Amino acid sequence: MARGNMLQAALLVFLWLGFVEGTNPGFVGRITGKGLDYARQEGVAALQKELARIQLPDFSGSFKVKVFGHIDYKFYSLKIQSFQLPISTIAPIPNVGLKVSVTDAFAEVSGDWRVKKKHLLSDHGSFDLKVEGLSISVGLKLGNDSAGRLTADTSECSTHISNVQVRIHGKWSWLYNIFDRQIESALRKTMEDQVCKVVSSSISSKLQPYLQTLPVTAKIDKVSGIDYSLVGPPVATSDSLDLDLKGEFFSLTHRSAAPFSPPALPFPGNHDRMLYFGVSSYLFNTAGYVYFQAGALTYDITDDMIPKESKLRLNTSSFGTLVPEIEKLYPGMLMKLVVSTSSPPSLAIAPEGLSLAPTVDVQAFAILPNSSLAPLFVLEVSTSISATAAMESNKIVGSLKVGRLELSLKHSDVGPFSVQLMQAVMNYFAAHILVPQINERLAQGFPLPLPAHLQLSNPVLQAHQNFLYFGTDVHYG
Repeated sequence: MARGNMLQAALLVFLWLGFVEGTNPGFVGRITGKGLDYARQEGVAALQKELARIQLPDFSGSFKVKVFGHIDYKFYSLKIQSFQLPISTIAPIPNVGLKVSVTDAFAEVSGDWRVKKKHLLSDHGSFDLKVEGLSISVGLKLGNDSAGRLTADTSECSTHISNVQVRIHGKWSWLYNIFDRQIESALRKTMEDQVCKVVSSSISSKLQPYLQTLPVTAKIDKVSGIDYSLVGPPVATSDSLDLDLKGEFFSLTHRSAAPFSPPALPFPGNHDRMLYFGVSSYLFNTAGYVYFQAGALTYDITDDMIPKESKLRLNTSSFGTLVPEIEKLYPGMLMKLVVSTSSPPSLAIAPEGLSLAPTVDVQAFAILPNSSLAPLFVLEVSTSISATAAMESNKIVGSLKVGRLELSLKHSDVGPFSVQLMQAVMNYFAAHILVPQINERLAQGFPLPLPAHLQLSNPVLQAHQNFLYFGTDVHYG
């Protein structure tokens, strides 16, 4: 390969890599300090229950007494009666994840003891143990796997106990004063080792499986699903944790890339709510693209969809009053309107609101006695549509309101006629049949990417340039 061609190829590769790495997300989630603090409360409460179930091992040894020589001892049947974690904090660690710290924790342990010197002495009894000033520091490394799922691992764990007090009950309990430091040191080391084992086990067996409930994809219907996979590891800043998701609709039968890219999504710095979502116009417009490609944006309007009390009917008699040739050619027949988009609908999001400006074809048919269709005319209809969005029951729902229709005659099999005659009729069909049908589907909404058992409350919504900005508090349960 010539030198010039090699340079061109290398440049194309670098440009392509830059494009891939720099692709904007279609959906962003931000957990604020308030949200992280709520997660800390729930997590520490769960950890406290796990620590209270620690199985402490028996331990034994010997000590020397001048009169008796070496005496063997054993502490066994250790059982934690109480484990309290009263003070804890959580902090994002940039480029790493999270750090959770527990201070001034304390625990109470009970158990049995036994001492023995061959045939000279033997005694046993119970003991109580108080652990005070226990501190735990845990580093949580967050990432994503090859499927775009959120992952969590223990990057570090350390435990320190400031004070251990043991109270021995029994006839020979005075012997404890001889080897108290030895026993307290052994109990301290046992507790410190077990705490970090429980923490690491809880993260791998409880937290990680829970994070796996965060959906990577969500099936919407028989046509589409949403890709909620992470496009990179979570980004920790000094006061929040951000998750960038792909955020795009895809076809369930034939997945292909959308012919447009996500716009930039400059996230505001609000922190009043626990959780914020940024939903790009890209996500909504990939939905339009997928449904258009699947032919799912074609709607039929027939006479049985019109309220019975309406004087306007979808038949050649009613339309014959507007275009006499229709009644002459097809007297006393029902009609059918087929509404289809000529291109994928595109939602525009701006601070002023949400809007669409679609152009659709309305094709009219007469339904012949043998149920075949006779073409009558085709109208091109353009209009402006205002849209609203809201958060309901962990879903984003929407609705449309159509503006004035602009009609033009695209083709006629019944001769020329003035489209102005059709204005009121088409306005009626759009406002009373077509839009309600679409709104019924939009009211079903699509799910937000949330882990199991998480409920949203106190939501707020703002429209920004090219994205919707949702804020909400959360509740686990």
